Amino acid sequence: MHTDAQKNVCFKKHEGVSLIELVVFIVIVSLAGAALFKVYSYSQAQSADPLVQVRALELAQSRLDEILALKYDANTPTGGIPACGSTAVGAVACNNTPDLDMNDVDDFNNITDEPYSFNVTKKTSSGGQTTIMVKYTRQVTVVTTGNVKLVSVIVTAPTGLVVPLAAQKANF
Repeated sequence: MHTDAQKNVCFKKHEGVSLIELVVFIVIVSLAGAALFKVYSYSQAQSADPLVQVRALELAQSRLDEILALKYDANTPTGGIPACGSTAVGAVACNNTPDLDMNDVDDFNNITDEPYSFNVTKKTSSGGQTTIMVKYTRQVTVVTTGNVKLVSVIVTAPTGLVVPLAAQKANF
């Protein structure tokens, strides 16, 4: 038979946690914390991307709007009628030649500029400073096919993001 002393030894009440349980708990919490930190740091690194994308799109759109507001050709009369190169009375031939006047669509062919460029100075972890050049590059090409000119504007952001926009300008 079992005595009361033997029962207490066999069925002793557990209090606290064992060392193994504590180590397992610490490992699980550490892994979860590391995963959350990685997600947080990734989201922080990508938080400026929408701003960069919008700025690149605005730069492309502004140049495209500027070009499309101009005449089809240097020989196109104000109002566009009669269209250059047409058989209408008083129409003159289109020259489709870029010049430095920037008064028609052709003048922007193969124009590259950096409309939004600046230097950013950041402090390094060692106490020094580093300067980073932030620049957006904008390139325009104009391809004439018949009575239509395809205007392409490509903006390259500092992150390497490329935003292309294109529109057609017709000779009417």
